[in-house]
Amino acid sequence: MEGTRFKLFPQPGFLRDFAEPEVVMVSSPPGSLMPGPADARMYAIFPIGKSAPYGIAPDGSALLTPAWTGAIEDPAEPDGEGHFDHLTPGTPQFETAHLFGAVRFVMDIWEGYFGREIPWQSDGTYERMELTILPSLENAYSGFGFLEMGGDWQEGVFTPFSLNFDVIAHEVGHAIIYSEVGVPDPANVTGEYFGFHESAADLVALVSSLHFNSLLDLLLAQTQGNLYMLNAANRIAELSENKQIRLAANDRRLCEFVQGWEKEHHLAEPLTGAFFDILVDLFHEMLLDYGAITPEVEELSDRLLATQQYAPVMQELFAEAYAANPDLFRRALIDARDILGTYLADSWIALSGSDITYAEIAEVFLAVDRRHSGGRYARLIRGNFDLRDIGFVLVGPQLRPLDEKSHANSVRTLVP
Repeated sequence: MEGTRFKLFPQPGFLRDFAEPEVVMVSSPPGSLMPGPADARMYAIFPIGKSAPYGIAPDGSALLTPAWTGAIEDPAEPDGEGHFDHLTPGTPQFETAHLFGAVRFVMDIWEGYFGREIPWQSDGTYERMELTILPSLENAYSGFGFLEMGGDWQEGVFTPFSLNFDVIAHEVGHAIIYSEVGVPDPANVTGEYFGFHESAADLVALVSSLHFNSLLDLLLAQTQGNLYMLNAANRIAELSENKQIRLAANDRRLCEFVQGWEKEHHLAEPLTGAFFDILVDLFHEMLLDYGAITPEVEELSDRLLATQQYAPVMQELFAEAYAANPDLFRRALIDARDILGTYLADSWIALSGSDITYAEIAEVFLAVDRRHSGGRYARLIRGNFDLRDIGFVLVGPQLRPLDEKSHANSVRTLVP
């Protein structure tokens, strides 16, 4: 079925390799979207005169909630065939269309993995989700009935998060977890729940970014299939050419938090890293299935991992194999991406409550693998969780109260 076209930046447009947006197709039939853009489930606006983000008012006098009823920039209009890819970057209309298109793109991807429509947490209270742009907000939030995008200043230049796909996808990831797993109970919430939330949002962004053809092609061209190289896909919420908030490919282990934790973003890294390693191992399994690498290369990769010999030895072997079969490498990465996405969705369906532990997440993920493949990938899944100490150590207590920069203690968790 034909969909509606949008122009989206796979990564921030200030990066040299992503200066031009990519045309993507979302599931909305042509002509079904209203100006805004808007549909039956959500609408995007660029408010004029909105002085404060949603949440508790700056003076503490009220709770600010959608819908915004003040003035807005002229909405983005579809072309004569119902598409939005004719809009010009640098205009408010392109920015609102980019925000809407990115959210719809991410929801399409994950509704495919879930096999059904994903409800908004606020369904039943609000008819539609409001996607709002607020340049004065130096952050981005998904809350009850809204996603609100601010921006970031880098070397005197403002970069709006409404044009940053990773940030948008990350916020949609939080919204998915709040809808599917639940909002934490402050009286019975674990640090690992907070870490899981951030990890899940990062994974939604990572997997979603791998649905851009241009990013897939660039990633493979840069790495020749050696995904442990620092590359476009494992930069989460990238802010500049050489700075990123955190990396999916990391060496953090849960034993580092036995004495306690302070920031949920740091606590998320062992779990995110385990899932990134699982993605890489699934990729290698797919390459073996397609005959694109030999069993000896895959075994050597496992043996040299986390050693100084890995980069010089494996890069040459992967480069040779990639040059011989680039199309098979692409197919293998798409397969690994979709296996991980499907397994994550099924795992999140099975999880509930705010007392979730990483050990429980690992066991649920293994159960999903048994259901889908008869346990074909159990060894690699278990091995990657073991390498991060997941299931072997307990996370220590929260060492200090969450500060104003914490997303776990923010407008996200405010509900009626």
